[in-house]
Amino acid sequence: MHVFQPIPVDTMEFNPFESFGKDWALVSAGSKKKKNTMTVSWGGVGVLWGKNVAFIFIRDSRYTKEFLDAGEFFSISFMGKEYREALNYCGSHSGRNTDKVAEAGLTWNYKLSIPFIDEGSFVLLCHKLSAAKLTKDSFLSPEIAKWYADGDMHTMYIAEIIDLMAR
Repeated sequence: MHVFQPIPVDTMEFNPFESFGKDWALVSAGSKKKKNTMTVSWGGVGVLWGKNVAFIFIRDSRYTKEFLDAGEFFSISFMGKEYREALNYCGSHSGRNTDKVAEAGLTWNYKLSIPFIDEGSFVLLCHKLSAAKLTKDSFLSPEIAKWYADGDMHTMYIAEIIDLMAR
């Protein structure tokens, strides 16, 4: 296990365009007994309802969504570039029938009973505030529909950042 240092959220230096859009992250949810993780590249951070929040988008078909829907908490682990292959693996394999974290060469860790990926360079621990399913009739721009040709829609999760850990 690696040593993480707590960091006040308001001192976080973070470029969401790089961290989510280019570098990607792993979203993890569940308990010590049963959990899953998946790669995400759509999300961000900001302020909403007077709280520091993170938001992510998870497709209906993803196994991790079951854990997000069942629990109150999740984590977002941002990884160094040396973990790109592991991120690709976790984004293209299901954890339903295999231990994809071990197969990707990664390790589980926990804080406040929230699972996260120990190899992360920084980790957001999040408490869910809202889950909103996107629908085709909510799109204001027609080109968005191209992302949903197969009907596999996203749910947007908004969560308060309750802890930030970094190396």
